[in-house]
Amino acid sequence: MHSIFKAPLVALSASAVSAAAAFAGSHASNLSGELRIISDMSNPAPRAVMEGLAAEFDEMHPDLTVELEIVDREAWKTQIRNALSANPPDVVNWYAANRMLPYVNAGLFMDVSELWAEPDFEALASTKGAMTIDDKQWGVPYTYYQWGVYYRKDIFEELGLQEPGTWEEEVANCQAILDSGRKCYTIGTKFLWTAGGWFDYVNSRTNGYDFHMALARGEIEWTDDRVRQTFDNWRQLIDMGAFIDDHQTYSWQEALPFIVDGEATAYLMGNFAVAAMRDGGLDDTKLDFYQFPVINPDVDYAEDAPTDTFHIASGAQNVEAAKEFLRFVTSADVQTRINAGDALGQLPVNANSSIGDDKFVQQGFEMLSSNAGGGIMQFFDRDFPAEMASVGMEGLQEFMVFPDNLDDILARLEDARQRIY
Repeated sequence: MHSIFKAPLVALSASAVSAAAAFAGSHASNLSGELRIISDMSNPAPRAVMEGLAAEFDEMHPDLTVELEIVDREAWKTQIRNALSANPPDVVNWYAANRMLPYVNAGLFMDVSELWAEPDFEALASTKGAMTIDDKQWGVPYTYYQWGVYYRKDIFEELGLQEPGTWEEEVANCQAILDSGRKCYTIGTKFLWTAGGWFDYVNSRTNGYDFHMALARGEIEWTDDRVRQTFDNWRQLIDMGAFIDDHQTYSWQEALPFIVDGEATAYLMGNFAVAAMRDGGLDDTKLDFYQFPVINPDVDYAEDAPTDTFHIASGAQNVEAAKEFLRFVTSADVQTRINAGDALGQLPVNANSSIGDDKFVQQGFEMLSSNAGGGIMQFFDRDFPAEMASVGMEGLQEFMVFPDNLDDILARLEDARQRIY
């Protein structure tokens, strides 16, 4: 899809127009020329959001022409480097943290640290670490969603259990659940990435966000004793029999019936799974959520919250308009509207944005905005380079099934680290 947004524009609500006018009054309003944007928001709801953003920004700046090209989300993963290299656009969509690294190292993304120094960007503090490489910021976030432990509130009440705040409480709860004839956690590792989520949390709670990200960058050996401590902690649950049997044969969706039917009491998963659990009959009296508990009290909470981003190409022709667009998409009002249930249906990153009345959206927003001081992880298969992520997740799944293989697994992952990085 290739569109130039000039009159006639898509219809804008009165509130959107007034908000845009207020925004334009507080920032540069004399933008001119052409602003070229390439976006991978190709699914229907995100596409409508992106087209609306382009049209609204165009309306705000009468002397500016906003040219928007929308490409297939999967195709963009292989096209982005070429797009940034030859006749680059001004603004592109991508992802945070180590997924930015190849394009930062190649000099294809522009340093936008000066934007992050502005007072309004303090409201985006939860993701600043995920947008930072070499102490500089290389883009801005527009949406993310939380991960955490979704659990059967009714079963917890039946067994007299409270939401755990520490690892010791987590393990004690698990033992009580096992004693009741249930499994503690459902999981489906057939497609590997769900095991990556467990590693993200146990490792970051054991060693901290900075250690986890250094491991993802290849700076720490997999045979390091601190990595072994992560696996020792994880193995406590595996040896107890905490996870459902034969999880390597299930996808994440195929693992849902175990929590829906009460054979397992919790699921470490992203918020996207809530709809399926509700469809299975778990209303808010039966389903609840808690933040993954503390393992090492000396490290702050880090959370998996995959974050979608906008970046300015280093070869951008209209840098002033591009920076203004990044200010626009990170503003509290815009992030409120584009993340609403009838739009992206996710969480605004701006801590001053508003959210709907869904219980889990509210809990996730509060957690990520106020209690994720350690940092925001992008998930194992985004934070690690693709080849390392693939080899790594194979090892994580194998560990969950055959924990006695740990020495061999770590040796293989270390060999892969030395070869890949």
